[in-house]
Amino acid sequence: MFDFQRQPSRLHIFLAENGEGLQNAALLLGGRPWLRRVQRLLDAALTQTSVTRRVVRELHELRDLLHLEHVHELDRPESAYFAELDPSEPYVEEICLLAEALDEALETALRGGQQTMPSNQAVLS
Repeated sequence: MFDFQRQPSRLHIFLAENGEGLQNAALLLGGRPWLRRVQRLLDAALTQTSVTRRVVRELHELRDLLHLEHVHELDRPESAYFAELDPSEPYVEEICLLAEALDEALETALRGGQQTMPSNQAVLS
């Protein structure tokens, strides 16, 4: 999907491999505004070799979306999107797995680790 000039970090690999899933989750949980926001985030994160503060801030916001942090705030659009979800659908489990994987990738990046891994090793098994 993206051509990395350096050995990519776990976070870069996670975003490259899960970009489509993150976009789908953002659309389901936050509508078109969140879809566009995730597309901008992916573009910014995957075209830079280091992770900027802005990207980290956006990743934390995405984490909050995936973890349903704002669904009980009735003045936020996320609550309406959440109300439309069917908990028995398989996409719910997929969103949970994405949220957990994003947590792990962020934790590694923020530990100062920006650890790299072989590009052929998948983040999600």
